Amino acid sequence: MVDNIVFGIGITALAGALATVAGSAEDTESNIGSQGDPNSQVQLAPQMGFVHRIFNKAVAGEPPAYGLWCALGAGLAWAFLAMQINAVLAIVLGSLLAVFVQGIYATTAYLGRTASLSKFGQPVYVDILKSMTTVAMAHAFVAVFCTVTICYLINVALGHPFPLPLLGFIWGITLGAAGSATGNPYYGKERQYQNQKFGAGVPISASGNIVRYAEAGERNSIDNGFFTAKFGGPASGLCFGLIVFLELWRTILFDKIGAGWGAIIVGVLIILVFTVVDRYIEVWARKNYGPYTAPVKEAAP
Repeated sequence: MVDNIVFGIGITALAGALATVAGSAEDTESNIGSQGDPNSQVQLAPQMGFVHRIFNKAVAGEPPAYGLWCALGAGLAWAFLAMQINAVLAIVLGSLLAVFVQGIYATTAYLGRTASLSKFGQPVYVDILKSMTTVAMAHAFVAVFCTVTICYLINVALGHPFPLPLLGFIWGITLGAAGSATGNPYYGKERQYQNQKFGAGVPISASGNIVRYAEAGERNSIDNGFFTAKFGGPASGLCFGLIVFLELWRTILFDKIGAGWGAIIVGVLIILVFTVVDRYIEVWARKNYGPYTAPVKEAAP
């Protein structure tokens, strides 16, 4: 009994570490490709007269997109495992093929979206297409590989009854949701609108007026990736890592109590604790910073 719990906690720790890496890579990939909530401003920019060099590949929000990539990678890995291929090689091959499909979607999305904006003067930058697609695919591979590995550990090591493709779909959606909720606001509010005063929000008059110029030359999506990988990516990784770790931790330790009700009760308690902490932080921030107010100009002597 004790050995099983120790083994399960070890798998939980490994899965949490993999999830942290996956979340960080997912958010960076999303921000390089401008996928998710902030994409609307990138899409709107040319219509408002702001031509840019941002790679715009969104065809769906991050949760359904990563649900597809991870389910595809897990399904292919499952098929390779059925062919008696080594587990590590099966996961690598499945993730590679899934990312190949992701690259096709990214290419067609960028070309299709940009073509629809041609009447507003937005050109297709071939160098952006070639460089950004490969970088996005590299980050997507890390995210998909780590997530499929988590699903394999849950299925094989912990004996979860769900098949590998279904686990990939569930955890892929969770991965995309973690990156969208945690990392994308940082990209959208702190990166795309650095030209707005902090805390001022984005007025209607500034719609589409994203930051288009970097320290040297025009800004592109690689610049966004460098920026968001410092804080937005790790924050997303921490979010997804905690989700995976706490979910498996409560299951390993409390699933045998009360025919599974012990794990459910602990899960509810964790949610309540996080709700109280989040509410406290929100109230504290609003009380200390308050709404944005224009700076008061000193009267001339």
